[in-house]
Amino acid sequence: MATIERFEDLKVWKAAREFCKEIHQMTIHDDFSKDFKLVSQIKASSGSIMDNIAEGFERDGNKEFGQFLSFSKGSCGESRSQLYRALDNGYISKEEFDQAYAHALEISKMLSGFMTYLKESELKGKKFK
Repeated sequence: MATIERFEDLKVWKAAREFCKEIHQMTIHDDFSKDFKLVSQIKASSGSIMDNIAEGFERDGNKEFGQFLSFSKGSCGESRSQLYRALDNGYISKEEFDQAYAHALEISKMLSGFMTYLKESELKGKKFK
């Protein structure tokens, strides 16, 4: 198993980054781009997923990291809810919704697994060595 030295090495952070890009591409088209509030909300929540992973990692303690992963998971749920709003408003197709929703759900599962791993780990982080 490779050593994780930077948050950019984390598979879940990479997946969150891809999801964030996917959301951005959806929001620049047609009527969606004109719903400034929803665009702002869904971009913020999708970006928050990757940002909280990064911030938690940089704190160098597993307990804090787990807390920030929980924030990321919450933002992932928020993004999924906003996808429903985009679908219901006719801004995205059912196919686009299904793809983005599945992506977000996979990230949420990854975050849950990572949180469980950190709770059960004997390692406590760099600042507790």
